[in-house]
Amino acid sequence: MPTLSEARLQALDNTLQQAEIAYQSLSPMADTGLAHDHVWVHRDGDDWVARLPKQSQMNLAPADNLAYEAACYERASESGHVPRLHGILPVSDALPRGGLLVDAIEGRLAQLPDDLPRIAETLASLHRLPLPEHPEPLLAPADSWQAMYEEVSRQAEWLEKADLAPNVIARVRDELEALPTTLPDAERCLISFDTHPGNFLITAEGSAILVDLEKCRYGLPGIDLAHTSLYTSTTWDINSQAVLTLEEVVAFYQRWQAHAGKSPSAETLVACRRATWLWSLTWCAKWRAQHLQRKDIEYRGQDWSADLTDADVIAHVRDRVEHYLSLPIIEHVHNELLYLKASL
Repeated sequence: MPTLSEARLQALDNTLQQAEIAYQSLSPMADTGLAHDHVWVHRDGDDWVARLPKQSQMNLAPADNLAYEAACYERASESGHVPRLHGILPVSDALPRGGLLVDAIEGRLAQLPDDLPRIAETLASLHRLPLPEHPEPLLAPADSWQAMYEEVSRQAEWLEKADLAPNVIARVRDELEALPTTLPDAERCLISFDTHPGNFLITAEGSAILVDLEKCRYGLPGIDLAHTSLYTSTTWDINSQAVLTLEEVVAFYQRWQAHAGKSPSAETLVACRRATWLWSLTWCAKWRAQHLQRKDIEYRGQDWSADLTDADVIAHVRDRVEHYLSLPIIEHVHNELLYLKASL
């Protein structure tokens, strides 16, 4: 059920009126994630969705975070498979982290494995976009693999702070040591960095629309492919869970390769998959260590406080975090990596 407070909804209502944005009514949407509240903006014509940040997953100050999210939608909308940006609601006392107005997408949740081909085509359309001359404000490290390696390593510092069993910490660190320091090929493109299947809606025309964009950057496409098809992604969303077979994962990669026009080597794709998995595991450790903190009343950067999100969602996230940080699931994903290295 929607949990958006009346005060927050009234603040949005007042902000839209002050901006002279015409609309008929506002409908809070169900609270299903940790980063945004969403409100359906009913209009005479095409409806919009107001995305109101709860925090910044990029660890940015409110105005900078809003500019970053806006750039994500502006860049990715050129693919034709993400909502268009219609407006920015500025940071204010009423909306301390501001908000974005984007297309409201009528569609159903993605179902796996049936919708994987559509999702592969959507990702290929994003990854085919040319690199701009000026990529800022989006992240665009010169060495994308080194940047990913360093990000995972920094996040891994939370392993010892999350009250995990020593054998789990040791097993994750074994996987971290298996990451290569360099890749044979690492060509950059625009990536979402958050492509778990719950972030896609399937339209009546059969297109897969990537609706949640806030962490885009210029990096390695293998990260998006991994984030879509890893066990830690396909079993994350409360409404679209599935366990893919190895054959279904390989078919997904092959579909993307056919539509992307070119593909990194199997070695690079598997390295990106391992790194993305380890990013997810170390994020789980970070969330485990931080979610019981009180929310940040000064609205600075990241804030994983459970106070910001519906209790049922927090319970689901806690369940997933404990599951993914268990030894049997770590071994399951490890064995999948060995298989894929010989199959892609």
